Amino acid sequence: MSKKVAFVTLGCKLNFSESSTLARQFAAEGYEEVSPGPDTDIIVVNTCSVTEHADKKCRNIIRRLHKNSPDARIAVTGCYAQLKPQEILAIDGVDLVVGADRKGDLVRLMLSPDGGKRGYSCEINDIESFFPAYSSGERTRSFLKVQDGCDYRCSYCTVPLARGSSRNIPVADIVAQAHEIAAQGILEVVLTGVNTGDFGKTTGESFLSLLQALDAVPGIERYRISSIEPNLLTEEILRWIASGTKFLPHFHIPIQSGCDRTLKAMHRRYTAQMFEDKIALVRDILEKPEERCTRVFFGIDVIVGFPGETDEDFEETYRLLERVRPAFLHVFPYSRRAGTPAAERPDQVQESVKTERAAKLQELSDRLHAGFIGANRGRTARVLFESTMKGGRMFGYTENYIQVERPYDKEQIGRIVEVTI
Repeated sequence: MSKKVAFVTLGCKLNFSESSTLARQFAAEGYEEVSPGPDTDIIVVNTCSVTEHADKKCRNIIRRLHKNSPDARIAVTGCYAQLKPQEILAIDGVDLVVGADRKGDLVRLMLSPDGGKRGYSCEINDIESFFPAYSSGERTRSFLKVQDGCDYRCSYCTVPLARGSSRNIPVADIVAQAHEIAAQGILEVVLTGVNTGDFGKTTGESFLSLLQALDAVPGIERYRISSIEPNLLTEEILRWIASGTKFLPHFHIPIQSGCDRTLKAMHRRYTAQMFEDKIALVRDILEKPEERCTRVFFGIDVIVGFPGETDEDFEETYRLLERVRPAFLHVFPYSRRAGTPAAERPDQVQESVKTERAAKLQELSDRLHAGFIGANRGRTARVLFESTMKGGRMFGYTENYIQVERPYDKEQIGRIVEVTI
């Protein structure tokens, strides 16, 4: 009987790419990947710590896993493991905690004969290693890690404390991974990182040089860029994308606030006007006149209830988003995180106010998304259909990230098909 390993992955696409890589490492040691159950030998929990709620969710999941799989050995990694390793080691059932510096050693540490609870975490300033990773197992899409860490030190964020400074491996190494992905028949790659556009800090290369090298990999037909700061999405990159490349008109960009006073307090590196101008530039370069404001999908991150945010500040954000008309909003109520400057501010916003503001932006997001889909209705688009089947239907995404459903057709799974939206 084969040994069994299960993964529970929380948080961002970066975590999913890393969990998938760990799964391949366990497979090389003879382990079969399964869902958590009573006969599971090892469970790996890859954690998120972006909010206090995320920490609580991690703790509850670990306790539930131990209850349902009492004989399984549990390893915990990810951002929460780096920030609070001793807190996790105190949870019943946890055998190993691995911080950001030793993530690549998790399999070896878990399979070593050492007994007892063990924790591996270092001072975040000492982290220099890079854990190369990409996701596999899906027929259509892979998340490819191109960058890790962040140097921005925004006043509300613990990510630099959990993942360290911005770093990367050489373009050639990432391209080699893309070839491995292509060999599996995967057609679409999503570039992931904490701050993808910051690629090159370690190697002296540029983000554009990475995009150009990946574009030349045969077999990969589509690329998406995830989590890029507006100040790093340059006109040079945009004009190259528009020149006829495999990179799609889909951008996940944070604004966090549309109020300059709040942006300054957050230690963001742009103003509201700079953000609005960048969105306009993307549209000018990537959209044809007859497709004005319909082709590019913008997913925008925004935080409500940052300390000191007044009703007027929130309204500035709301009005800017109405003008910009992104396709989707990722709305986050501000979460007070220990060790960050914002957590020490006395002018914290009441939870009820955060909830009310988040609801208003969610309603705006629903309206904007419906308008984006409506503006694209009737257009011909290329859809990559995925293997998931629900109720006899199959699902896929257009180049600009509109989900399309059709009656299930096995012949179209894993293929790019032209459809009318």
